[in-house]
Amino acid sequence: MAGGGQAAVSFLTRIAKVAAGIGVAASAASTSLFTVDGGERAVIFDRLRGVLPGTESEGTHFLVPFLQKPFIFDIRTRPHSFSSTSGTKDLQMVSLTLRVLSRPDVDRLPEIFNSLGLEYDEKVLPSIGNEVLKAVVAQFNADQLLTERPHVSALVRESLTQRAREFNIVLDDVAITHLAYGPEFAQAVEKKQVAQQEAERSRFLVARAEQERRAAIVRAEGESEAARLISEATTTAGNGLIELRRIEAAKEIAGVLARSPNVSYIPAGDNGQMLLGLNAAR
Repeated sequence: MAGGGQAAVSFLTRIAKVAAGIGVAASAASTSLFTVDGGERAVIFDRLRGVLPGTESEGTHFLVPFLQKPFIFDIRTRPHSFSSTSGTKDLQMVSLTLRVLSRPDVDRLPEIFNSLGLEYDEKVLPSIGNEVLKAVVAQFNADQLLTERPHVSALVRESLTQRAREFNIVLDDVAITHLAYGPEFAQAVEKKQVAQQEAERSRFLVARAEQERRAAIVRAEGESEAARLISEATTTAGNGLIELRRIEAAKEIAGVLARSPNVSYIPAGDNGQMLLGLNAAR
């Protein structure tokens, strides 16, 4: 009976040792493997040699447990936006918002990790972005930022790309997404528009006065020419033209009076004269 109990204890002890060995082996295996997902790279830190010069691509890789440690970098393009208030060449304050698409230089990931760490973009992009915006905006007047916006964007893109390269950061796109002026500039623009409208109105009044002057000259020349022609006709044909105009005027007056209900015509005699009687209203 005692022999059977010792055998059972010995068997259980062997099973425990085997299980412990399997557990240690599984733990060692899990700590010696790491996985890099798509769009990522791994930088290996070695406790003896420091940051290793190469990087590990996508997939499962081996490392020395407790001696090496992987640090995962996201190498996909990511958007970043930041705002800056800058002064223009004519001392106007302008608020701009810049949006950039950035990613790390894969071949320089160990250098990036050594100098900046995993949050390299948050440490670098806002500072160099504000620096570049202030330097570029200071070269233009406030109104030129609107009229020459493509040129301003190109200068910002070129300068910011060069500055980011110094930190091993690649910029795929740089764009100015928002541009706002201060209240002083808005008031100045309003005053300028009012002045331009007043100038346009003054030019219109001058042009209208010039047209009226020319019309008066033409009208006077026409009346002078008509008077000259009448004078020549009178000299040539006598007073016949004047008599004709008098008859036409009398005919027109007679027509107007004939249409009036308050006028009646009474012959005055054989001499052709007429007596005009007005019917008084009762």
